[in-house]
Amino acid sequence: MDILKALEKEFDIQKWQVEATVGLIDEGNTIPFIARYRKEMTGSLNDEILRDFYDRLTYLRNLEGKKEQVIASIMEQGKLTDELKTNILSAKTLVEVDDLYRPYRPKRRTRATIAKEKGLEPLAMKIWMQNLNNPVEDVAKEHINEEKGVNTVKDAIDGAKDILAEIISDEADYRKEIRRKSFTKGKLIVKAKDDKVESVFEMYYEYEEEIRKIAPHRILAINRGEKEKILSVKIDAPIEEITIYLRNKIIRGNNVYTSPILEDVIDDSYKRLIAPAIEREIRSDLTEKAEEGAIKVFGKNLEQLLMQPPIMDKVVLALDPAFRTGCKIAVIDGIGKVLATTVVYPTPPQSKVEEAKVKLKALIQKHNVDIIAIGNGTASRESELFVADMLKEIDKNIHYIIVNEAGASVYSASKLGTEEFPEFDVALRSAVSIGRRLQDPLAELVKIDPKSIGVGQYQHDMNQKKLGETLTGVVEDSVNKVGIDLNTASPSLLQYISGVSKTIAKNIVSYREEQGKFSNRKQLLKVAKLGPKAYEQCAGFLRITDGDNPFDNTGVHPETYNASKKLINEIGSNIEELKDNKIKNIKSNINMENMSNKLEIGVPTLEDIIKELEKPGRDPREEMPKPILRTDVLEMEDLQEGMILKGTVRNVIDFGAFIDIGVHQDGLVHISQMADKYIKHPLEVVAVGDVIDVKVMSVDTKKKRIALTMKI
Repeated sequence: MDILKALEKEFDIQKWQVEATVGLIDEGNTIPFIARYRKEMTGSLNDEILRDFYDRLTYLRNLEGKKEQVIASIMEQGKLTDELKTNILSAKTLVEVDDLYRPYRPKRRTRATIAKEKGLEPLAMKIWMQNLNNPVEDVAKEHINEEKGVNTVKDAIDGAKDILAEIISDEADYRKEIRRKSFTKGKLIVKAKDDKVESVFEMYYEYEEEIRKIAPHRILAINRGEKEKILSVKIDAPIEEITIYLRNKIIRGNNVYTSPILEDVIDDSYKRLIAPAIEREIRSDLTEKAEEGAIKVFGKNLEQLLMQPPIMDKVVLALDPAFRTGCKIAVIDGIGKVLATTVVYPTPPQSKVEEAKVKLKALIQKHNVDIIAIGNGTASRESELFVADMLKEIDKNIHYIIVNEAGASVYSASKLGTEEFPEFDVALRSAVSIGRRLQDPLAELVKIDPKSIGVGQYQHDMNQKKLGETLTGVVEDSVNKVGIDLNTASPSLLQYISGVSKTIAKNIVSYREEQGKFSNRKQLLKVAKLGPKAYEQCAGFLRITDGDNPFDNTGVHPETYNASKKLINEIGSNIEELKDNKIKNIKSNINMENMSNKLEIGVPTLEDIIKELEKPGRDPREEMPKPILRTDVLEMEDLQEGMILKGTVRNVIDFGAFIDIGVHQDGLVHISQMADKYIKHPLEVVAVGDVIDVKVMSVDTKKKRIALTMKI
């Protein structure tokens, strides 16, 4: 297979783009670096396409490697024919290669191998040829061998049948067609395993659906139910059609002696060997595709969460709610420094409301608090009611916001949490994390394993390696899109920068602590283990404010500093104006093509440089919707059908989106209620963090369900 040609076709891009992108990957360049600084070479492929490209390139290379191994193994056995080699080389998937290799793969002892050891292969071949003129029993007598355990005619025939059943099972073309028929015409049958106990899987207690139509999220739900031993699952394949297909392929004419035996062999081969394997393959394939979709959705949700706009330069009072152990409080200044901590008990069983108010009012006044951040975990509702009531008694315009605290407890109990705040207990660290993730979601969330952030579906049931790799890629892309301050970034944040490993991240911080702040990007080359290649990859993503060179506070890469200086001169400006953020409207004053030629850089790079010069230190998160700040509480009982509310998208899943409308119970907008036109997936319409208008369709207080619509 020509891998480059396959990639060209699959991604619908030019040959030169494929060759350049593969070359850049093979040279060890990171995806964020290629996406941002090698646009001319790739034709401006974005990071999402580049990651898919990288995954596909890896798969195809693994496929070619597998083909080489298989061909070498069959050749070693002396069984490689030209036709077989051609079929293997033209296979497009690992499954196809496995099917072709099946007859030659070293096997554990099967019924067929045991029969061969007993010398019954010649008898099997005589039946297979279908040209006997005598009853099979007569021929079988010649193969009785008591020493080898073939004591009767029946023993001989049964052994021969086992050999033939395996031959049929190993035939690649048969398996391919049976897999196709089972997938296109089969059904997934799901039932309750034992008693129909009340559970979240009730809709699957008597359930069947055509395999080809079943939605990915249902596959994952059914798998979970089966894993928890609540559901039993099987594939109902078109057995009659498959049997007819096999008979037509295998039985030639109608030899009265061999045809009945071959019919038995076909039935046995299908039921005992083929069907269970095909069922496993189909279910594995369904799961893999469902996981791929779910991982993509998880990745999109995570990206939106990481790219939420920071609330900078605000003093935050963070409240980690609890009942018995009290609400942990941390006051954090505008740059994330902890100013004060305490514990209050406004919630049951203590319910020391007035005492808590006195404490918090004093903190609010002393530290001039701007916003209160409340974690959305246990006792969040009660804490919200307390805060809303307290704010009515304060003569200052203070808002509160509910912060998704998923993963805060993971961070607070982690080694990193302990290192950052050795003097705090676990719960107080959690409060700090809640406050900081409001101030700068990206900087705080990178400290937590992405899988623990909780914006996915069935994440614990998925291929954890694949999920981890995808989510790490999302974090990398997000961190590099934003760019980070080299002089304040934590090792947790630095390790996601292109070309920076965990070790280099720690070395950067150590250098900073020993030598003082970085005054220019070139100093990075003095950091231990950060060589020229790592510098090339990371420099453009690391910002230095108030440094020696104003370009160091932009996304302009050092390799284009000269071109950027020339551009500033060409437009009649100077470096001082760049420092003062006074360079504007460059595009309207130049011819992009001519300027690109003059500066000897591509138009995409020129466009990126212009964006940076016009807004140095720009943060793409500023363009995202701002979070909703609240001052009062809405109860679920206050909701009325037809009421229109503002809400924040908390999670997007295959069949809809969960919306926070301020009643502590997220409402669901089903995919059918998202638009007046057909949409394939909710992500076409909404993303995590979006602020949208919704209308209440129905409220079920008993089941705590709120149905919403975006069709207003």
